[in-house]
Amino acid sequence: MLHDPWFILAAVVSVTLVGLAKGGFAGLGALGTPVMALAISPVAAAGILLPILIVQDVVSVWSFRHSWDRWIVAWMLPGALLGVALGWGFAEVLPVSAVLTALGAITLVFGVWRLWTERGGRDVAASNSPGWVGSLFGVAMGFTSQVAHAGAPPFQIWVGPRRLPHLTYVGTSSVTFAVLNWAKVPAYIALGEFTTENLTASAMLVPVAIASTLAGVWLVRRIDPARFYGLMYGLMVLLGGKLLWDGLGALV
Repeated sequence: MLHDPWFILAAVVSVTLVGLAKGGFAGLGALGTPVMALAISPVAAAGILLPILIVQDVVSVWSFRHSWDRWIVAWMLPGALLGVALGWGFAEVLPVSAVLTALGAITLVFGVWRLWTERGGRDVAASNSPGWVGSLFGVAMGFTSQVAHAGAPPFQIWVGPRRLPHLTYVGTSSVTFAVLNWAKVPAYIALGEFTTENLTASAMLVPVAIASTLAGVWLVRRIDPARFYGLMYGLMVLLGGKLLWDGLGALV
């Protein structure tokens, strides 16, 4: 694996996408596992990516440590931890393709709906849904993150419509997923996904991981805040389509 040029190319592209996501372009990160899985098994890809995600979390949390919403994190994390436990518990019997199909369809529809609602720069009222709703989305976030590192869509669906300042949105995502990724470590150890070969590959990709995360941070701080959410919903449409395509392809 470590001497396969195709794997190296897929891994660099995968880690770069995840790094840009950690730097602020949420949604791209869910493409990390599918891209790396073009060269190796999805299970091995997930095992390689988790240590990289944790390294990238350090960079993103430090970069946005003064810009995050504690109320949102407090409501989402308990549900997210439950979701991780459910994903771990159903790891052996879970039809991952069915999960990705459902998640992709929901994400695609939601992204299209928000783009239509906010077309032409319309000023849409921010959502004020109660915290317990965030906990439910947290369960979905933890579950999909555990099974496929695809926890961003549930986070975006609940947090995006709240219309936070864009750097606060990024910081809140950074803190939430930093805790969530550490919570996934025991499950990945128990499932035997931290092999010597996987950890070696993770270590070799760390420089790419750090550089791409810093690039994401640099870019997101320079983006026009008025266009940020339009970009996020556009990424959701692309991501939803990708997840739906992959899920349906596996089911067929």
